[in-house]
Order: sequence, then structure tokens, then C-alpha cells
Amino acid sequence: MEIILIQDVINLGQKDDIIKVKDGYAQNYLIPKGLAITANPSAKKILAENVRQRAHKEAKIREEAQALAAKMEGIQLTIGAKTSTTGKIFGSVNTIQIAEALSAKGFDIDRKSIYLSDDAIKETGNYKVKVKLHREVFVQVDLEVIAE
Repeated sequence: MEIILIQDVINLGQKDDIIKVKDGYAQNYLIPKGLAITANPSAKKILAENVRQRAHKEAKIREEAQALAAKMEGIQLTIGAKTSTTGKIFGSVNTIQIAEALSAKGFDIDRKSIYLSDDAIKETGNYKVKVKLHREVFVQVDLEVIAE
């Protein structure tokens, strides 16, 4: 039986894939759970139209992310932290603080899109932080941690 996946199914396929599975697997598990629909000609037409429209929207979102990446290129963030006399930070600098610093510069970035190059920033100094703006668009931001 040929089906169209509505959601990602582990070890089977990704959303919007058209695949062949055994009749019982489709009728007893995938379709009742809402993971797939039968791939009749009208469903295939609808899928093709949805994929075409989504590709157009996705291209627009990617272009906006690339424009934002161009604005963010070369930005320098400075975060103050309480430190000991040796330069060690009490605690660490985390993605929430970096997101707040970016927000202060006018960039509203979700903290889950910020990736630290090190496991945790626990000393003063200069660091590189990777910001994911889109699935395919990343930008590198310079971060300076200073003692307060």
C-alpha cells in the first residue's frame, strides 16, 4: 500500500514522503494513529501543491535570515560578570545572558538558537558564539566577558 507520511516516523521516513508499506501496517497502525494517509491521486496532487507553496515560503524565510546574518556579522557583545581575583567567574555565562545582550543591540534571538563553542564560559576573555538563524544560516558573534 502506498501512503503519504503526515509526520516523521522513525525508521520509516520524513514528513511528506510517499512510501510503500504493508497493508496491515498502514491500516492498523499508521493511518489510525494519524501518522499517514493513503496516497490516492487527489492526495498526491494536494501534497505536490503544499510542497510547492512551502518551498516558496521557505525561500523567503531563508532570505530574511541571510539578511539578518549580514546585519549581525561583526557584532561585538560585552557581558559583565562577577569574578574572583584570578579571573574565574562565579557561575558561568549562559545563553540567556547572551540572548539578553543581543536583544539590547536590537536583535531578538531565541536562546535555544545560540550555541557556545565551549561547554561553559567560566573565565573572562574573548569567545566565539554561533547563532542559528535558520536551518541553513549561521552567524558567528564575538563575545567579550569582562569583570564587573
